[in-house]
Order: sequence, then C-alpha cells, then structure tokens
Amino acid sequence: MKKIIFSLLLFGAITANAQEKNYNQWSVEVEAGVHKPASPFSPGYYTSTPSLWQGGLGVRYMMNERFGIKLDAGYNSIENHDDSQKFETKYFRTSLQGVVNLGNVLNFNNWTNTFNLLAHGGMGYSLNTPKSPIDYDKGDEMLNLIVGFTPQIKLSDRIALTGDLSMVNHIRQSVSWDGLQTTDGRGLNGKHMLVNASVGLTFYLGKNAVHADWFEGTDTDGDGIYDSDDACPDVFGLAAFNGCPDTDGDGIVDSKDDCPTVAGLAALYGCPDADGDGIADKDDACPNEKGTKANKGCPDTDGDGVVDKDDACPTVAGPADNKGCPSDTDGDGVLDNVDKCPTVAGPASNYGCPVAPTVEVMATLNEYARTILFDTGKATFHKESIDILKAMTAIFKDYPQADF
Repeated sequence: MKKIIFSLLLFGAITANAQEKNYNQWSVEVEAGVHKPASPFSPGYYTSTPSLWQGGLGVRYMMNERFGIKLDAGYNSIENHDDSQKFETKYFRTSLQGVVNLGNVLNFNNWTNTFNLLAHGGMGYSLNTPKSPIDYDKGDEMLNLIVGFTPQIKLSDRIALTGDLSMVNHIRQSVSWDGLQTTDGRGLNGKHMLVNASVGLTFYLGKNAVHADWFEGTDTDGDGIYDSDDACPDVFGLAAFNGCPDTDGDGIVDSKDDCPTVAGLAALYGCPDADGDGIADKDDACPNEKGTKANKGCPDTDGDGVVDKDDACPTVAGPADNKGCPSDTDGDGVLDNVDKCPTVAGPASNYGCPVAPTVEVMATLNEYARTILFDTGKATFHKESIDILKAMTAIFKDYPQADF
C-alpha cells in the first residue's frame, strides 16, 4: 500500500505545475483481455495460451503532444489449463509509466487522422496471491518492469478504441504462479514474465476540442518544436532553449545575450572578454590589454591616472597636463625624473645641470678683458673692442649660471 501511495504522490507532483494548453491533456483508460504467464510453474502446472482474463484501469496525463505519464492498475486471474493440475492465482499490479506518442513523433498525421500509436514503459509494485491448491495469504510482493504498445483508433474527439500488448517482468518473485514452489527472485529474470493483450477504450477529459493524442501541432519556424511548446515560435531555435535560438552557440539564449552574434561568457551576459580583465569587449576601450573598470578596461602601468595609450611616459608617473610625463621645473627640456639639477637649468648632455666654464675659457675671457679699450675721456669703446665684446657675450651665453 505504501508503494501505491508513493506512486500517487509522485504522479501528482509531476502534474501539479501543469500549464494549460490549447488541447486536452487528461484521459482515463479501461481495458480487458487475455494474458500468458511465463515460468515459473511447478511441474505439472501450466495455463492456456492465451488465458482469460485480465483487466486494467489507468489515468494518463500528456505533458505535451509527444510525451506524457500514466498511473495504472491491473488485475489478472491466472488459472490452470484443462490438462494441468488445478490451481488458481490472483495477481494485482500498479505502475507509474512514461508515455511516448509515436504518432506525433513520427508524423502519422501526414497520412492519417484516425490511427495512432503509443509506447509506454515504467515500473511499479505487484502482488501474486495463489489461492489453490494452497492459499498463500500473505502474497508474494514483487517489483514490476512494464513495457508495451497501444494502437489507437479515434472514434470521436472524446473516445478512442485501443488495443494494448504489454510485457511485465518481475524482480524478487519468490513463489511460482501456482504457489507450490519457491523461486530465486533475486535480480531481473527474463523468465518471470507476464504478457497481457487487451482491447479497451480511452476517454478524453477537458474543455478543449481535441486531445494531445490527436493534436496536429503547428511549427511555424520549422525547428521541430510545436508552437504550443515553443518559447520563440517565429524564430528557429533549439529544444534545449524551448525553441529559442542561441546564434553564437555560447549556451546563452539570444534573448538574454547582450552579444548574440559573438560567443561570450555567462558572467558577462554572453559577451566576450578577450583580455580577461572582467570587462566585456564591447565596453572595453582597450579590449586586448588587461585594465581596470576605473579606466574603462585600459591599463595605467605607472598609476598616474593617465592610461598607457594616452601616456607619453607610461612607466613613469607624471601629471595629465604633461601627458603623463614628469614635470620640467627649470624649463631646460630635461624632465625632472632624469634631471640631476631640477631647479637649475642645464643641458641634457650634463643631465640638466649647468656647465662651469673651463680653465681655458676663463683664460680666454681674461685675455679679452685686457684688450678692451675706451675712447679717451668717454664711456664708449674703441671700435677695435666691439668684436671682442661680442666674443665675450657669446661665452657668457654658453654659461648662463656661471659666476665670472
């Protein structure tokens, strides 16, 4: 009983969040027919082929036009053949099964709208209760594995005539069908089988005009997913994304992909990050160089606030108004970071420091000074001294910081 209750709860949980479709999804199935139990039998005990009788009742729910589940129960009356030793056994079964609508999978609707074929399979609980020649009151509890096919003929939008051929195999069958002999029920034994053949009726429930068994789904975009189950019915897509496309194949559906034509990362909403700095290429001013968000993805090697691509001195910090290079305080054209005399102008050849006049230069100046002549009684120079004064001035200009 616990196993039956568990099956009911599982069936209910699967169908609890069902979304309403434009076709009916529920149906009730009743069937009756013949059966043939295979071994195990005690010597001298066997049944007719086929034997009467067996029956079943089930409830089926189709999640879409192709796949569904059903919970069903079955009963078999297993009795001896006329030439066999007499015995009688009652067999009960309940199973939770998956259902495949082969008609819709294989597009039967291209050639018929009255014939269909379902396949089903699952597992459940069985109870074998021999009644005579001994009464096996406690019953033989087993697990069952069931597979089968159900042809359907549509009688109306509410009823279908069905046939069914099912094979039921048993795990843990410990007593023969007649109840007189113990068996090794461990594992799956292909001989512990019961074959059922039946005819029946399926009654379709719901307010819509047609059931999923016969629904001719529309697939506008041709992606193999019916519009009723297609989240993007007008765009060719993938079943993995409920019919929506993933153009760049990055595993992110286009509707949630900020870069739908270029493969990217889920963390960046489908956009690539070539330099791996955590900034999507589309937002990265330096997509091939690792940088920071503060600099829009660009590097600033010297940390001076001027990104490398705009920094004339990318490895040495400097103010932005000097293009990222250090200042030139003394204005001598030698930047402070290499200027050994940053506050005193000097040539680059002397590392920015002023050059002192040599002994030879001082001697030349002294010689020039001795030859300067003034006009008598006047503060003017002789004409002969003008060229000497010009030569001295040139020397002074070469040593602007020198004290002569």
